[in-house]
Amino acid sequence: MNTTFKPADLMQDNQHFGEFGGVNPSISDSATYTFLHAQTMMDTFEGKQGGCYLYSRHSSPSNLYLCEAMAAMEGTEDANVTGSGMGAITTTILQICGADDHIVSARTIYGGTYAFLKNFLPKLNIKTTFVDITSLAKVEASIQSNTKMLYCEVMSNPLLEIANISELAKIARKHNIPLVVDNTFSPLIMSPFQMGADIVIHSLTKFINGMNDTVGGVVCASKDFISATKNVNNGAAMLLGPTMDSFRSSSVLKNTHTLPVRMKKHSENAMYISERLEKDGARIVYPGLKSHKDHELFKSMYNEEYGFGGMITIDAGTLETADAFMEMMQDRKLGYLAVSLGFYKTLFNAPGTGTSSEVPLDEQKEMGLTQGLVRFSMGLDNNIERTYQGIKQCMIETGII
Repeated sequence: MNTTFKPADLMQDNQHFGEFGGVNPSISDSATYTFLHAQTMMDTFEGKQGGCYLYSRHSSPSNLYLCEAMAAMEGTEDANVTGSGMGAITTTILQICGADDHIVSARTIYGGTYAFLKNFLPKLNIKTTFVDITSLAKVEASIQSNTKMLYCEVMSNPLLEIANISELAKIARKHNIPLVVDNTFSPLIMSPFQMGADIVIHSLTKFINGMNDTVGGVVCASKDFISATKNVNNGAAMLLGPTMDSFRSSSVLKNTHTLPVRMKKHSENAMYISERLEKDGARIVYPGLKSHKDHELFKSMYNEEYGFGGMITIDAGTLETADAFMEMMQDRKLGYLAVSLGFYKTLFNAPGTGTSSEVPLDEQKEMGLTQGLVRFSMGLDNNIERTYQGIKQCMIETGII
């Protein structure tokens, strides 16, 4: 359990005034920027001139404000925001890996990430070995001479397995490869960089923004790595162009100020629902429950004040039952049958046919992802007892309990 790193304090101290003294920083509504001297433009192109803006695909004031907040949250030297979470993931991987390289990745990860590693990267002659990330022996045994990256999620999507970041970092250092960690499910709760990860990725779309009104991503890492991704000659973030719009970055930045309060409430509600439904006989998985196989590991890693997160899974048995259950909950205004997570309303979907549908059925079965599994992202409901009673009634009527 981390007791010294205070991410919310660091984010709170990241303060910028607007151009005319506004409490919100001004939005840079420009794609390109002027220079008083031609030499300054040349120096900026070559990375020799700090504090100047050239072109918004490279950087902009609005994006850099958000970058500073995200770097403060993870405790890294620098960060770079992107137009989507996949933009953050793909540019990071392609910055590090090239033809004939190899990646060791957790087998339970976001479906889009899985598809990129499994289906797209082989076209570039980059291969991936998928492993049970909770087995340190299997992880190390999968590393080859051409392995360039170890990749995982702190809390896996959708099975909620917990990766032992400190031990994985030791393995990565032993083999001189970077540990890249997706922390989308647990912002503020987990601080992977403080545990030894080299690069931390988030989909800003989810908990960090919290409003489900935009997509975005961020890569938090060293200044050297972030600068390399923005290099005009060979930087993946520069040349692939996953730029975040200034208006969107400004909007996300505002929402980061409520992130600590929101994460605490997401966790509080998820714990309440999980404890009550487990007593009712539901087959429920939540890291805050003692029945979770990684409960003690989670407790040894987390920033306690933010709880165990807002993600829950319930096994409804079959896909037909899961569908009926979700449709009933939506009809009774308990949330939305929708993908994504981190919204102020509860969201639920069956990941086997939704957010993890890119994973072949035989591999889903091998990793323990059943067709009847329902993934919940618990919302910020004020009367959580009322929500619990509603979910319980839907479970009774569909025969889940």
